Amino acid sequence: MARIVVGIDASADSKTALAWAAEEARLRRATLQAVYAFHARELAAPEYVPTEHGLAGAAVNPSLEGYDAAAVAAPDIGSTLRDRGRFEDSARTRAEEMLGSALYELRDALAGVEVERVVLDNRHPAEALVELSGDADLLVVGSRGRGGFSEMLLGSISHAVVLHAVCPVVVVPRRRG
Repeated sequence: MARIVVGIDASADSKTALAWAAEEARLRRATLQAVYAFHARELAAPEYVPTEHGLAGAAVNPSLEGYDAAAVAAPDIGSTLRDRGRFEDSARTRAEEMLGSALYELRDALAGVEVERVVLDNRHPAEALVELSGDADLLVVGSRGRGGFSEMLLGSISHAVVLHAVCPVVVVPRRRG
């Protein structure tokens, strides 16, 4: 059975690519693998654990009145990790909802096509798509994603997969008008 991988990021271009990939999957009688990859860890605030050296300097600095070095010296790492875990869970839930929403929005175009949903956490989208191209028959992406350089013809993800994918790649151009 043939497999077509399509990258999704909630942009208009990725939805155009999804519709194109669905029609191609229908023609080839292929499974369509809709992929959304994201970096929850990069979205979260960085972990900060002060060192004893930083604390010692702060404890003797008279300008830091009311500073409690003992309270800072024993940070609650468990709480920090739980908060971070909740954030990552929330980001994954939003990613799954976004992918589901895109698939629902294009449900007519996807009718009769076997669709496999894939959400990949803590993976750069280009890296994930290139890896998935290893056993795909075709990789489909939109020409532009949600990045900030809209005047460029190709987005960074599209550019990376064109250069590094190991299967044929289709970059679906932006709709005109």
